[in-house]
Amino acid sequence: MILIWQRLLKNTKISGITLFPFIILRKPEYRTDQILLNHEKIHLRQQAELLVIFFYVWYVVEYYYLYFKLKDSFLAYKSISFEREAYAMENDLNYLDSRKIWSFWKYILD
Repeated sequence: MILIWQRLLKNTKISGITLFPFIILRKPEYRTDQILLNHEKIHLRQQAELLVIFFYVWYVVEYYYLYFKLKDSFLAYKSISFEREAYAMENDLNYLDSRKIWSFWKYILD
């Protein structure tokens, strides 16, 4: 389900965020951005694979590990395996049709 929640993302640079089972967008016009939606749907699949809670734990642990290693919050975010997969495959609108389970694994600390 796609929600528009401008207040939640108002003072951020975030266009969208996935909090299983929702995709939350900052602006109504983002509903038609197929690349952004595909990126967020990849996160939905990742979250489902890791039974949601393990996704969030893994995400936070990996982020802080990378943050302390790289000393840069944006670079740490972009280096998280889940984000690397989503950014790498967001332009392939058919990716989820052929994606194998735990495909984010190949992006871990690569």
